[in-house]
Amino acid sequence: MSKNLVIVESPTKAKTISKILGRDFSVVSSMGHLVDLPASKLGVNIEEGFKPDYAVVAGRQKVLAGLKKEAKDKDNIYVATDPDREGEAIGWHIKNKLPKDKKIVRVAFHEITSVAVKKAFAEPRDFDLKMVEAQIGRRVLDRIVGYFLSPLLWKKIVRGLSAGRVQSVALRLIVEREKEIKSFIPQEYWEIEVELEKYGITFSAKLEKIEGEKPEINHKKDADSLAAAIKNKQFVVADVKNSQKKRYPQAPFITSTMQQEAFNRLRFNATKTMIVAQQLYEGIDIGQETPVGLITYMRTDSTHVAKEAITQARDYIERNFGKNYLPDTPPVYKVKKFAQEAHEAIRPTFISRSPASLKRFLSSEQFKLYGLIYNRFIASQMCPAQYSVTTVNIQAEKYLFVATGSSLIFDGFLAVYANSSTMPAIGTEQNRSANGDGEEEKEKKAEMPVLEKNDNLNLIKVVPSQHFTKPATRFSDSSLVKTLEEDGIGRPSTYAPIISTLILRDYIRRVKGYFYPTELGFKVCKMLVEYFPEIMDVKFTANMEKNLDEIEEGKMDRIKVLDSFYQPFKKILDFAQANIKKEIVKTEEVCEKCGKPMILKWGRKGKFLSCSGYPECKFSKSITSGVKCPQEGCGGDLIERRSRRGFFYGCSNFPKCTFTSKALPEDKDNK
Repeated sequence: MSKNLVIVESPTKAKTISKILGRDFSVVSSMGHLVDLPASKLGVNIEEGFKPDYAVVAGRQKVLAGLKKEAKDKDNIYVATDPDREGEAIGWHIKNKLPKDKKIVRVAFHEITSVAVKKAFAEPRDFDLKMVEAQIGRRVLDRIVGYFLSPLLWKKIVRGLSAGRVQSVALRLIVEREKEIKSFIPQEYWEIEVELEKYGITFSAKLEKIEGEKPEINHKKDADSLAAAIKNKQFVVADVKNSQKKRYPQAPFITSTMQQEAFNRLRFNATKTMIVAQQLYEGIDIGQETPVGLITYMRTDSTHVAKEAITQARDYIERNFGKNYLPDTPPVYKVKKFAQEAHEAIRPTFISRSPASLKRFLSSEQFKLYGLIYNRFIASQMCPAQYSVTTVNIQAEKYLFVATGSSLIFDGFLAVYANSSTMPAIGTEQNRSANGDGEEEKEKKAEMPVLEKNDNLNLIKVVPSQHFTKPATRFSDSSLVKTLEEDGIGRPSTYAPIISTLILRDYIRRVKGYFYPTELGFKVCKMLVEYFPEIMDVKFTANMEKNLDEIEEGKMDRIKVLDSFYQPFKKILDFAQANIKKEIVKTEEVCEKCGKPMILKWGRKGKFLSCSGYPECKFSKSITSGVKCPQEGCGGDLIERRSRRGFFYGCSNFPKCTFTSKALPEDKDNK
């Protein structure tokens, strides 16, 4: 029987590590958090310095009992939970629940490979209490906000709603973007282009200035007038500038950029990206004796890369692409101020395992994400792409036109990471010339003749074009994650759960990849902004994130940070509790049973109509969509319903009629 016990969070991770360590180690899973704040009460003693009152998570008592039993006859106990604050706290809580006479140490690794795991077990350490303090501070703060704000939403709107320190700010961003879109008034403007010819080559130039001033063309009559005047002018080359520009590769992925790119290229939402990334991290069976972790830890905000990985990448690049593609020194990428430097960027654990070589072992989703991570990392260690750029100023008396053209003269990192949503797996012949359908492809198409100063050009035609200003686009998984990161709201590991919670509460809905706030989302946001402006303030939330990070650095005291937040929060909370009254929305309909007005209410399944005489009269009914059921002979109305899988439309005659649809029959675009 082994004398060494290893505790990790996940069964998959336990299986992979067990095969790496062998028979001398017994590896078990805690199934995530075993200890947390209780779900049924605040669980924080505010008067005693915000002391958390931890309890064993409901349903996990048997797991804890199993760990204690496993630990009973073990000489050494290793806690190998994830290498971040959350993992440190999970392990620390487990340690405190095990017998005090046992030797319990911490091991941390950023990739689940034989070398990395064995090295970590050869160098165990104590628990990092600063990391634990930072996690406790964050957890307690989030509990205080959620515990006190959620009941206010119940009082104002409906039971079962929730508010959160970061979640609510994310909702505000989505709601305010929607308001901006709805209030936007398009402004008309016109542009003038000309098609010119020289040496049999036709190219376009755009009107930039009239007598040295940028033109403002806001109406068709002005555009037509300009076009008529320009037709009679002689076009002469005033200046030609030839230059080269470089396009540098981007840093290897961190959590947020991986989520953004996975949405943009693969259409994976943030939650799906993290689920697949965790599978790649924890271990995949690739036909060897043990499952293999294919990527480094996927919750990170650091672009740091281990020297060994850089060496492997440089060797690969030189061998497969040649020295021209290899920079003299490895690129250095900027690291965010509060990034955990001990972490690495997300990269493949072994460069020799190309996506193409592993395709038969991976699911379609795993293959796509692994290919994205692999190619991004290789590209990050390559030379920049180079373009030849020509800018031509063309004078037609007082009118200045500008034509630009560029061509790719060296693909550099684009040989691996093209600006395309469908990148071929690295190592294939087509990859060397695959420039995709993005920026570099457009630049290639902009062919221009060789021109010199004072060359006369032939005018083919004048092309006025009408345009309208456009509002900002709605947030997607990618743009919301980017905005949250840029504004310093939340942390990489929280972005996917934030989005999932907002959708689960029906505050927002994802339609064709973009977020639309619901009527309920608008109401929740309005109430929180009205009564809790600081909680909903982006800068305030970002500053609180900074303070929480500084707890880990030992620069701030957890209790002081919590107290500085709680005291003003309590005053606002008391005012809100005294003044918030439940909103009653009356309708023109009357109750079919007692004749009293029907009012609008929200429930777990959405909006419905209820008698204002409740509880004396309990009559209620669903709100129809106004669209009849398409089933022949039915005559029922379609009603919006909710299930675990999301919203759908069902017939009011259910169960007699079982028609369902994700979209209203008339709404063909959303089918």
